[in-house]
Amino acid sequence: MKMKKFDTIAYLQKGSAVQQQAFRVLQDYQIMEKLGKFQPLLIGTVPIDIAVENSDLDIACTTLDLKGFKEEVSKQFGGFLGFTIKDTFIREEIAVVVNFTISAFQIELFCQTIPVKQQYGYRHMIKEYAILKERGEAFRQQIIRLKAQGIKTEPAFAQLLNISGDPYEGLLQ
Repeated sequence: MKMKKFDTIAYLQKGSAVQQQAFRVLQDYQIMEKLGKFQPLLIGTVPIDIAVENSDLDIACTTLDLKGFKEEVSKQFGGFLGFTIKDTFIREEIAVVVNFTISAFQIELFCQTIPVKQQYGYRHMIKEYAILKERGEAFRQQIIRLKAQGIKTEPAFAQLLNISGDPYEGLLQ
């Protein structure tokens, strides 16, 4: 399932208070523009309006030049509070994870050589969005309650949907 709605951050302007605040921060600091050549997409809990206190802004990126990505984000965001950059492996694929804080938001950049819309984070968000639309507001509130208790997003969905095994794989089924 592809969702054009999430191709830009424009939808945040008319969203919840948290979404509008996220839009202002992303606009004021030109985050998406500075990441433009890495095809950034905002993913995670804020776009689908299930953010809780301390939810971060997750931005998925892609490039074939991960070294160049690290250099560019260090130049653009290295001066922000809590800036860290690390290499990791996700599902046997190398990824660069960058964290920093701007205004009231922790920002996490996640970059792989895999196109953004094929990355797990984007695919999970699209699936979660479809489930939220199908199940309605009461279900959304249950997810938010579980997240507020410290349960991660995919395990919260898996719990409410009775998905056994790996919640990250199960959710995509």
